[in-house]
Amino acid sequence: MSGLRIVVLGLSLSSSWGNGHATTFRALLKAFGARGHDVLFLERDVPWYAAHRDMKDPDFCRLEFYTSLGDLERYRKVIAAADAVIVGSYVPEGVAVGRWVQEVADGTVAFYDIDTPVTLAKLERGDYEYLSPDLIPHYDVYFSFTGGPTLDLLMERYGAPAARALYCSVDPELYPVLDRTKRWDLSYLGTYSPDRQPTLGTLLIEPARRAPHLRFVVAGPQYPADIAWPENVERIDHVPPSEHPAFYAQSRFTLNVTRADMIRAGYSPSVRLFEAAACGTPIISDIWNGIETLLTPGREIALARQADDVLHVLEGADGFARDMMGQEARRRILAEHTSSHRAASMERDLIAAMNRRKKEHRLMWEVRA
Repeated sequence: MSGLRIVVLGLSLSSSWGNGHATTFRALLKAFGARGHDVLFLERDVPWYAAHRDMKDPDFCRLEFYTSLGDLERYRKVIAAADAVIVGSYVPEGVAVGRWVQEVADGTVAFYDIDTPVTLAKLERGDYEYLSPDLIPHYDVYFSFTGGPTLDLLMERYGAPAARALYCSVDPELYPVLDRTKRWDLSYLGTYSPDRQPTLGTLLIEPARRAPHLRFVVAGPQYPADIAWPENVERIDHVPPSEHPAFYAQSRFTLNVTRADMIRAGYSPSVRLFEAAACGTPIISDIWNGIETLLTPGREIALARQADDVLHVLEGADGFARDMMGQEARRRILAEHTSSHRAASMERDLIAAMNRRKKEHRLMWEVRA
């Protein structure tokens, strides 16, 4: 098969500051490029990402910026000629962008939702920030960060012609195992989110208070200044993706915390889970349906509901058991959840959508004849 011409309109490729979209897109599109496809990424030029860009000139795709919905007109011919156009979640003016793309594109049009449970919760309350119900049936494929029953919901309630799971992934070349001195017994890497903070309090802040002899760290931007961090919790405002492997390598364990909407939906793994596992760092995670389909509890990941569970793992696991859990998780992720796996999956689903569209057009012309 010859390479596809793909246009992606996503939240951000250039800046990982305050979002997980950038690292997800980078891994996926790098693998897509390696499969021989030509990719153009169009990013809305906004000041908060412009001030924190850590990838300005990717070598696996073209990255260009537009300033407004009207400015997208510069790309009308490119979008019309593309084999597939993919619109991502949280794109500014996403409803208008999606409607314009659906009108202009002659090829397959897809939606890539890296926030599916959040999106569905917004739709339920009539919040159409970047997607509206009327657009969903006109996306040939709805790629969803969330798998499981949510895929049926998207097709049966919202009319998506095809809803397919496309979990986040990891580029194993960028997330190797490193030999570093351990600085922290438990780390957490993630942007502040109000609905994650209670769980972070239960699974990290409370254990830190109760175990002052252990060392903790929370890394990520936008945390309110009034949070009372225990003295043994270090704060780092931002860790760029290039430094994630070293961060994980300095952690005896790392914590995975899931947003409330994603816990309710289940089957919504964070990109940080894949990255930490690829680095061989053992993970303690909150609990949600479907996590056992990704990593085996007790062998490849530790699960926790309360502070006691976390402290039991931190104080009970010897070095050998800890290392074995990290190695088993890494083995599983590299076998099933790399960016190469995701690129191959997306390619298959896009081609299937193209074939469905061709078949529908052929049938339409036969009926007219």
